Amino acid sequence: MSSYNYPEALENIDRAINLWAQLKTETGAAGVADKVAEISALIDEKLAELRALPDNAALLEAEPDDLAGIRALRPAGARRYWTELPMDSYRDRIEGAILGRFAGCVLGSIVECWEVDKMERWAAYLGDAFPPEDYWSEAERPNDLKYRTCLRDTFTRSKMDGVPTDDDIIYTQLGMLILEDFGPDFSVDDVGAAWMKYLPHAATAEGVALRNLQAGVPPMEAATVDNPFMFWIGADIRSDPWAYAAPGYPEMAAEFAWRDATISHRRNGVYGAMYFSAAISAAFALGDPMKALEAGLAEIPVDCLLARELRWALEAAGDIKDYREARAAVDSRYAGMHRIHTINNALLTVWGLSIGGEDYGKVIGETVAMGLDNDCTAATAGSLFGAAYGKDAIPEHWTRNFNNKVYSYIIGKPQFALDDMYDRFTALAAQVLAG
Repeated sequence: MSSYNYPEALENIDRAINLWAQLKTETGAAGVADKVAEISALIDEKLAELRALPDNAALLEAEPDDLAGIRALRPAGARRYWTELPMDSYRDRIEGAILGRFAGCVLGSIVECWEVDKMERWAAYLGDAFPPEDYWSEAERPNDLKYRTCLRDTFTRSKMDGVPTDDDIIYTQLGMLILEDFGPDFSVDDVGAAWMKYLPHAATAEGVALRNLQAGVPPMEAATVDNPFMFWIGADIRSDPWAYAAPGYPEMAAEFAWRDATISHRRNGVYGAMYFSAAISAAFALGDPMKALEAGLAEIPVDCLLARELRWALEAAGDIKDYREARAAVDSRYAGMHRIHTINNALLTVWGLSIGGEDYGKVIGETVAMGLDNDCTAATAGSLFGAAYGKDAIPEHWTRNFNNKVYSYIIGKPQFALDDMYDRFTALAAQVLAG
């Protein structure tokens, strides 16, 4: 049973209008421009009416946006496991978390949002294993740029020299910069200032928020102006640095995530960020990804849709055996949901971890094979795995070509060193736990 009853999609209406307008122009019909203007005005009118429809009051009450309201609706749970930083344990796990995140992202990036059957055909054409057991041997459109910086070819196992650029990676770097620039008491306004300083471009909800900031919209309101993407996965993919800086302290990791996510998202879009920040933070202390996923539920409203669906996913995990079953379950339950939504992708992340168990390659390989926003899901699954099990649990072939280099499109920061990121997050974590 679907959690949403979406109306029939209208995604081809613009194309149909344009094609018929072109044809009628070419046949010499009179009044084409007037008719197109009339249709456009009618669409604008009906879209305004659609946007003005009131939200369900009971659901709105169960899904507050303010931090105090969110905390008032949390279930019972552990808010903090570590009161000081266990340096040796943390250092091993922060390296595992960062490496696990980056490898999962890189594996999924050049097949991002591909359908399962397309990935299967591509793997068969290349002679690569599927689900993947290593990076892809070739990239489709190898000379195209990803995020205006790195060739798609550089995501393959033979051409990789450093971690190529991806938004799932730069937001980890950006979170680190926000904490360093403004300290653990950073505000939503500080996040806005950092975005204006460091982000040259962004997509979906982040793109809307960045444009709103540039137009002078206050950071606390940037998510609410002309933003139909506020429940999508963008804030979720920004979760990790908050957990890295608050290891074993899921309440604080979730609060950091709230301050960051609020600039671009609302309700379940924010909860996705808070949930995975809390879960990754818990993984550092619990050493078990599935227990950490359970623990993360303590930091979001108990009756929000994301929490309800996550509880279902965790209960169903034992029955989901591989990527095909995972994707079929999501497609059935969320028919019509966009492939970049927070909720459907969160469930695939849970199942990637449950299917893969203690086998890192299986975790990210199965997660990528599920499709949807699969560089995001594999990155999050890899991060949680590494935080729980440490760097030695990640086979060397996933990281041997990283060469201590991580590329970026952050303004003024084209490259980071992995060992420097480990040091910087260690310093931040010590500061946060001491405070």
